[in-house]
Amino acid sequence: MTEGENKENVKAKGGEASGEGGEKEKSKGQMKKEAKKAEKAAKRAAEKEQKGQGGQQQETDGPDISEGKYGVQEMNQSKQKNVMEIVSVKSLKAKDAGTNIWIRGRLHTSRAKGKQCFFVIRDQQETVQCLAFVNDRISKQMIKFIAHVSKESIVDVQAEIVKAGEKIESCSKQDIELHVHQVWVVSASDPQLPLQIEDAARKVTEEDEGTFAKVNQDTRLDNRILDLRTPANQAIFRLEAGVCSLFREVLAKQGFVEIHTPKIISAASEGGANVFKVSYFKGSAYLAQSPQLYKQMAIAADFGKVFTVGGVFRAEDSNTHRHLTEFVGLDMEMAFKFHYHEVVDTIGNMFTQIFKGLRDRYQGEIATVNTQYPAEPFKFLDPPLRLEFPEAVAMLREAGVEMGDEDDLSTPAEKLLGRLVKAKYDTDFFILDKFPLAVRPFYTMPDPADIKYSNSYDMFMRGEEILSGAQRIHDPNFLIERAKHHGVELKTIAAYIDSFRYGCPPHAGGGIGMERVTMLYLGLDNIRKTSMFPRDPKRITP
Repeated sequence: MTEGENKENVKAKGGEASGEGGEKEKSKGQMKKEAKKAEKAAKRAAEKEQKGQGGQQQETDGPDISEGKYGVQEMNQSKQKNVMEIVSVKSLKAKDAGTNIWIRGRLHTSRAKGKQCFFVIRDQQETVQCLAFVNDRISKQMIKFIAHVSKESIVDVQAEIVKAGEKIESCSKQDIELHVHQVWVVSASDPQLPLQIEDAARKVTEEDEGTFAKVNQDTRLDNRILDLRTPANQAIFRLEAGVCSLFREVLAKQGFVEIHTPKIISAASEGGANVFKVSYFKGSAYLAQSPQLYKQMAIAADFGKVFTVGGVFRAEDSNTHRHLTEFVGLDMEMAFKFHYHEVVDTIGNMFTQIFKGLRDRYQGEIATVNTQYPAEPFKFLDPPLRLEFPEAVAMLREAGVEMGDEDDLSTPAEKLLGRLVKAKYDTDFFILDKFPLAVRPFYTMPDPADIKYSNSYDMFMRGEEILSGAQRIHDPNFLIERAKHHGVELKTIAAYIDSFRYGCPPHAGGGIGMERVTMLYLGLDNIRKTSMFPRDPKRITP
């Protein structure tokens, strides 16, 4: 060995020794970095191998004859107009068998088996079964693609309408199915859903308890966007829109004027404590508990008959099945010529027309809701049944309830009265007139025939109050007298009293809760089912 070679040898050994020593001196941070690097390299190798297997699989499946007939659409940025006609699932009919159509909806469920894939498309309340199977136009690759589309994704489907061989019980379209030609994902859903639509839409009976997943109320409300997609919820809020439109329609035909009233006010609407106080620049204001003052001002301003639809806010810490802190009020007020019963008759007839309209125009929605939430059909008389308060007290006493002549109705008493009225008169809707004066607000007109009672009324559906109303005192001096009697501070209602100082016709009216009417008409058990995004003492989201 030459001297030079020996030197090189010594260098090499020194280098090895130096390297070993360096490894021993490595920090924990360096070791972690190297471990991560190795992990990434392993992942890349696995992906490469998977791609290779995918390529081999594609070779096994053969050429993709469906290329260009399925996939993920480019994000819609409104580049094109009227590319094709897309029809609603609701419009599909068995008589159109053999027709090729395009539909758009959500992937409700899918089930692939071998060379075919069954899937259900949901378009709002309607569902239809689709079938894709390997043939001279559909490839295995397309079947696999469809099978891996995540539930709740929005898809466009081109298909042929085919008459079903047997009734398809799981879909609203039971006499047809669609044989698929093309499938395109318009908007993909995250694969992990916080709740399953099938679970949220399922009717759960006592026998089913523990058999199926049950979605509780808080989970539904926390994930309301998904919950609202169920057929029952789609139907509930369409019918609720009908309550609103019928309210407007019926009153407008009778010459009522729709008005819009402020929701930010300077003092409590009804002189009470159950108000939300809000900061207002350098001072404070309140959210309106009721549009009553403004309805009455409109009557004093000679509008004659008015109604309004808008938000109402109640700061009541009531965590019950029928109370919300914010709801939609359907309010009306009307001047009358001789007797407040002119107004009572108008409101009663309005409800009759609303009930008829819901029955005749929303049969499909009622049936859809009943599929998940069964209830007895809502019954009403035309004209409506009207009872006086002493008659109701007599019926309750006969049923074993102990109450005085001037006691207000408790919630259990209201429900019992509803059952008694249904059994005796076969109606779910009735009017209760002549409430005791002692249980009504200061602005209620006393009964001239008996000072114990008043010209006030409530209306009930299925044993729950849905409207409270009265003839209002329209004379400012008498109003002051009654306010003092009730211990109301006059300065808090000064603006209210002043609105009657320049002459005001006799008038009456009432306020209705839209969500409560919908809940009771459909026989539902909780008002949160009829409030799209409910607000109560424990919930202000989403």
